[in-house]
Parts: sequence; C-alpha cells; structure tokens
Amino acid sequence: MLDITSHNGPKPKCYFTHAVLSNFIDYDQPPTKKRPFTTIAAHTASHTVNVLLPKSSLPKLLESLGEGEGALPHARVHMKLSDIIEGDFFSHYVKAGNEVCIYSDVHLLISGIGNIVMLSQGRPGIDPVYLLSEGMLRLEVNKVTYERMGLEGKVIPGEGRKHVKARFAVEINLRLPSMVRGKPGFDRVVWAFRNVLNHSVTWLFHDLEAKTDGSGPIAVHQPLVRKVEPIVEELDGAVMFATPESLEQDDHSLATELLEWVTMAANLSPRLQRNDSIDSYLSKYNVTLPTSDGDASGHPETQDLVRIRWHGLAHASFVSKVFMTALKACGDDWFAISATSFSGEAYVILKTGERTLTWEYLD
Repeated sequence: MLDITSHNGPKPKCYFTHAVLSNFIDYDQPPTKKRPFTTIAAHTASHTVNVLLPKSSLPKLLESLGEGEGALPHARVHMKLSDIIEGDFFSHYVKAGNEVCIYSDVHLLISGIGNIVMLSQGRPGIDPVYLLSEGMLRLEVNKVTYERMGLEGKVIPGEGRKHVKARFAVEINLRLPSMVRGKPGFDRVVWAFRNVLNHSVTWLFHDLEAKTDGSGPIAVHQPLVRKVEPIVEELDGAVMFATPESLEQDDHSLATELLEWVTMAANLSPRLQRNDSIDSYLSKYNVTLPTSDGDASGHPETQDLVRIRWHGLAHASFVSKVFMTALKACGDDWFAISATSFSGEAYVILKTGERTLTWEYLD
C-alpha cells in the first residue's frame, strides 16, 4: 500500500497475452514467431493435453483426428545416459538431426531437429534433469553431482526462494564437429556419463515422424510399445461465460475470472451446470455474466461441452497439430486447449473468433 516493498522478488506465476490470428494460416506449416504458436513450442514435453469445445463441433474434430492425429504412441525402455552418446543411437537420433526429449532421474530431455522424443523418470527441481534440444544437451543437477562431473556450467537462479538447494545447469552442443571420439570436450562428457551419471533409468520414447513400433536403433534396448488414445467426456448444460468483445492485457480481474471458468469446464466441474444445486456453504461459485455495460445480468446461455484428453508423452509438435486441427474443424466456434508439462509449467489457450487468449504458468 505504501510502495515500500522490494520489486526484486520472484517473477509472476501466470502471464496473460492476447493475439489476433492471421487471415491466412498454413495448416501444414503454422507460424513459428507468433502467439499462441510460440507458447506451444516453448513447452517441449507435456504429460496431459486437453481440448475443450462445444459438443456440436465434436464430430468434425474427431473425423480430422481419426486421420492419424489422435493417437499418441510411445514406448517404455531402460537405458543409461551413456547409451545416448554411443553407437547407432547417437549417430541416427542425435548426430543425424533427429529429435529427442528426455527427463530423467538423472532426468534427461533430448530434442533435436528430427523426430524422436524420450522422457525418463524423475522429479523436476529435485532429481537431476537433462534436456537435449536441437543438439543442445542441457543437464540440471545438484551441487554435489555438478562438482563430480567436471563440466563447466552455471548456477540456476533461485528467484529469492528460501530453503531451496542450489542447482546447476550444463549445456553441451552435441552437433558441433568437435563432439566426436578423441576430442577432449567430448571425452569429458563420456567420462561424466560413465563415472558419475552411470545408472540405468526408465524412459518414454516416441518417434515423431515414423511409427513408434520399437524398430530402429531403439530395438536393441527392447522397448515396450504402448498406444494412447484420446478420452472423450461430456459436460451437459454448462452455463457459458460471456467473453467480452475486447479484453485488455491489464484487465486482470476479468482475465482471471475467464481463466477460472475455462479451468473448471476443462475439469468437467458440475458447478457450471445450470441445474447444479450444491449447498452454498460448500461452494459459492457463480458464473460471471458480463454485459456491454459491465453488469452481471441477463439470462445465462448454456451449452453442452466436450473435453478430449490425452495423458502420455506429448511433444510440442503433437500439441501444435491438435491445435491446428481444432482450428480448422471448429471454424468460427470457440475452443480451448491446455497442456501441462513434466516440469510443472502449463498453459491455456482460448480461441474465440479471430483472436486467442493465452494464460501461461511459468515457475
């Protein structure tokens, strides 16, 4: 109130942005430098993806997803970190420009210009975490492990948080010409993986281009293939939130209320149903019904809603394809897509008319 506090504390947890979609969008090659596409691309690996839309738009979307976009296959495999930088796996998936994403217990995320995603067991922010994106290998480890590895890195800022142990990040570009056997830099990486980060972990593996059927260099590690299908659930008679024609970026109150409604709808909350009769002592939530004058009045509009959910290893390219498919199938109708990453970050994108509203949770 007196403006005497420091402004150097942790950054805000949620960022809100809005954007207008281009008049023409190439569905095969979506934009890479505009919202909300940059938001999707920034979250490499997600474990849960939701699409919320009116029930009337469901048949067309399912028809489009049935053409190969709806399945989310992956394989489970046991590997050591040293296996990633050796033999055919390294030359085919990393050096040749394929893409791998890995989190591990030693938590590894590998991601290149190609077409594989791998994700391992582990807790982000607690266990060691490794990330390889476009040939750039990023290792996040605690102080003890960092000192034993013998690789150069930087401390990860703690954003002023207390009682959080120091963590370090090491970044290595494995696509450099010097990243080959016999070169000192690469030999140090090999030594660290063989002598420090040398235990076997369980990974999720997904080939973004070819079928994830356990073939290729990954076959040596005997992967167990699994196919994840989308789950469709309904919420009948939901009271709609009247989205305003204009929503300024600093209108935090209305943006928060709209995000609350989208989140509750995505969770299929019965509190949104018009005939909901829960005791007000247990829940006082009511859908905000703004009008052009800013008053909460008028008769509420209701719609039958549908949620489509994927729960597995979802790469940013998969989420982008689902978003583009929904954009094409829903036309002028609204829809919302949300994703939660393995690192705990998440985002929600609401498309209404020719604009998108994006909420992004960053740690």
